[in-house]
Amino acid sequence: MKILFIGDIVGRPGRRAVRECVPKLVEKHQISMVIANGENSAGGAGITPA
Repeated sequence: MKILFIGDIVGRPGRRAVRECVPKLVEKHQISMVIANGENSAGGAGITPA
């Protein structure tokens, strides 16, 4: 089992990087699980609904 752990995802740039890079990494390295620290993903306001 391969696990990708992502540290702080901060704001719009962090969300964009995750959206663009994670799918490629998952496919390239055959990753089984992705765990991410998203507490700052809404610019320090926590995680908001989609």
